[in-house]
Parts: sequence; C-alpha cells; structure tokens
Amino acid sequence: MNQLFHIFKVDVEETKRIAALPNEPHNHNFEELLIGIEGELEHFIDFKTATIQAPFVSFVTKGKVHRVLPKPINGNCEIWGIRFKSEFIPETTFQLYSLYHNQANIELKTDACFKRMVMICEMMFDESRQTNIDYAVIRQLLSVLLTMIESERKKQLPPDESSHKTQHISFGNFLSILEENYHRPEGVEFYAEKLFMSSRNLNLICQNILEQSVSEIIETRKLIEAKNLLISTDKTIAEIAYELGYNESSYFSKVFKKKSGQSPGEFRAEMKKTLTS
Repeated sequence: MNQLFHIFKVDVEETKRIAALPNEPHNHNFEELLIGIEGELEHFIDFKTATIQAPFVSFVTKGKVHRVLPKPINGNCEIWGIRFKSEFIPETTFQLYSLYHNQANIELKTDACFKRMVMICEMMFDESRQTNIDYAVIRQLLSVLLTMIESERKKQLPPDESSHKTQHISFGNFLSILEENYHRPEGVEFYAEKLFMSSRNLNLICQNILEQSVSEIIETRKLIEAKNLLISTDKTIAEIAYELGYNESSYFSKVFKKKSGQSPGEFRAEMKKTLTS
C-alpha cells in the first residue's frame, strides 16, 4: 500500500471474492483495523485461529502473519477496514503493538459507544472521498476511534489483569520512555537502566512482544518519525537527521534506505505526489 491511509467496506459480495482467493497466511507493511458491524470473521493470528461475530474490533499490526476470512451471517456482512502507515499516527503506533499483542480480536456490544465508532468510520470515509482530503481531520478521527476502542477493551479485562503481565508493564514503560527519548542518540543500556533491568531482559521482552530487539525498535521509531517529518515539514534531510540524534546525515540516509527501500528524498517526493494527486 502506497497511501498513508485507506478506508473501505467489506460487504457480502466482497466476502465471496475473498473466499474465492487462495488467501494464504501473509503479512503487510501497514497497520489494519477492522470494525465488524454485521457478519463474522475467521481470523488466523498469533499462530491460532479464532472466529468472532459482530460487533467486533480486530487489529493487525504491521508485519504480523495472519489471515482473515469474513463471512456473512443470515446473509448479511458489513465490516469497515482501515489501513494506515505507521507514520500516519507515529506517537500511537507502538502503543497499539503492546495493547493488541496476543489479543487481536475484541468482542463488543451494540451500544451507544459502538454506534459512535461506526459514525467515526463513516466520517473518515466521507473525508477520504473529498477532492482535497484533509489528512489532519482523518488523523484526529482515527486517534479518537483508537482511544474509544482502548477504553472498551479495558472494561473487559478482569481487575487483576488490567495491566497485563509483568513483561507487558515493562514493555509499556519502555515505549513511554522511548517516546520521550527516541530523538536522542541513546542505546539499549540507557533504556534498561531507566527500567532497572538488564539489557538482556529488556531485549527478551521486546523479542517476545514485537519480535524485534531493543535496537531495532529504537531505529524503527526513529524511522517512523523521520517519515512523519519528511511528509509534514519542509525541514532538510540534514535537519531531520540531526533532530533524530544522527551525527551524520549520510548515515541517516543509509539507514533510512536500508529499512524503507527508498532514500529520504525519494520517499518525500513520492508522498508529496501521493498527497496532491
């Protein structure tokens, strides 16, 4: 997906098309949020298959191996699909990874809160259809939607599980510290000391939840912010590199191209073309 954001609806006809495809387990380079209004979803993720009936929310993080198969119930199916790049809401993305690890699917109730979620989806869809799309509006709506989902998710957790396991608490704390310091040239030891644990233990936690080392997560957060700055500002590549703690812009460009397949300049040019087309 080349767009920063894409929203679509799955109906009965689309379920037939999907059912006819090979639909092998796969991953993708964007985040995907599914809001089920009618029908059900057979979802293979986290190495197990679950079937969830609407109303539901399902979140698939970037790179996660999964397979979804939407199905009608009583001849009806209506599911909103929302796809977005990590840099679209950079300050939120990693928190989503933590919240939805091993609990990608959430059953909801057809109440006023869920109806508001559906309304937000409709508002984002309407904005995405405008000639001049205001992505700032969509970004705010998506952030509100994710906040509402998290509020509903918390209500479903037993009191003794509201903070998850110890490693999830530590991981969440790491992400909070990372959000404050990713622009600094700090390594694994810095974050481990802040969390009063060894670098080895912090790496084990990160590998378990995101299947990435601490260093990889730090670089990924820097890359997400770099893309955000390339899209939303006129700062030079050298200025962005300096702002993100890189001593040399050439090294920053090398890391950027290795991870994204494009140079910073190529990425900026492509995104400007995408956003103005």
